[in-house]
Amino acid sequence: MLDKTKNIVVTVTFSVLLILFFLANILKKDTEISTTERRKLESFPQITIKSVLDGSFSNKFEKYTTDQIIKREEFRKLKSNIELNLFRKKDNNKIYMYKNSLIKIEYPLNEKSVLNVANKINEIQKNYLKDMKCYYSIIPDKNYFTDSKQYITMNYKKLEEIMQKNVQNAEYINIFDCLELEDYYITDIHWKQENLQKVVDKISEKMNFKNMLTSNFAKEQITEFDGLYAGQLPVKTKKDEIYTLTNETIKNAKVYHYENGKETKIYDLEKINSNDKYDIYLSGSTPLITITNENSKTNKELIVFRDSFASSLVPLFTEGYSKITLIDIRYIRTKDIEKYIEFKDQEVLFLYSTLILNNSSVLR
Repeated sequence: MLDKTKNIVVTVTFSVLLILFFLANILKKDTEISTTERRKLESFPQITIKSVLDGSFSNKFEKYTTDQIIKREEFRKLKSNIELNLFRKKDNNKIYMYKNSLIKIEYPLNEKSVLNVANKINEIQKNYLKDMKCYYSIIPDKNYFTDSKQYITMNYKKLEEIMQKNVQNAEYINIFDCLELEDYYITDIHWKQENLQKVVDKISEKMNFKNMLTSNFAKEQITEFDGLYAGQLPVKTKKDEIYTLTNETIKNAKVYHYENGKETKIYDLEKINSNDKYDIYLSGSTPLITITNENSKTNKELIVFRDSFASSLVPLFTEGYSKITLIDIRYIRTKDIEKYIEFKDQEVLFLYSTLILNNSSVLR
């Protein structure tokens, strides 16, 4: 009799909790954006006869319920901790922790993708950069610095070989040995500006503007932040810190944004309130900008075809040029470039991370 009563109490209690949880989810106001994952969450799908019959409503409704469940962040953290600590999985959603740094698995090497980048560089050179001195450099992602026996990594040597074999009329500047894991943020894909002096030295020496640079930077802490991977692997980690390296040249330089005609400083401190604090550097992802150094001692100009890593590196080149143009062909078609840029005797640097080389479909 006691066992029967106990079973009834447990069943009723569970049923009440289930009903309360169900009602709480119905009454809960939908959340529009996940700040930790940096994406828009699913909203309730529109019900139509077509969407019901073709199954699209049920698919979207399933995503909606997953995205809008009450205490979603807590459930995500619980799931990650169970998989990593109880089931001893090395990664969660392809993200793992190595030496206290969060890293996303980038594997395998996509040789066709790398070749596509090489061909894209050759195409741009042929169409716009004839008789101009060109260089290219590859930024390793954080996987490069992990133990390949413990975690699976792509063949970086093969990646370099493909680029060196196929990129024409451009000198390769190898910066792999200028970096280590500690030069990257703990919770993000990007590198730390304050740790890039070796990279600056290597590139500026190869491109013959090292004598124009000074290392007299003032290091300023701007803000703390949780990077992209902190939201994708919800485990407890130390917060990252954004620093800027500043001198009089950087302070006085002007940045012009072709997309909206806006003029900003090199460090856009309005971005402190954005979801991605790394956007402080050159205002983040933008198709076409110029940095003008009106106090330059030279009339040399530089064009950089780049991804987001260049946003924190290129400001450190400012003293070496009167004008630096940054082009991001993830957001502007190559055939549209000449509408805005007059190509005439500039130096050219192609600067891409291995993440872009291995996923080059994002280039237009």
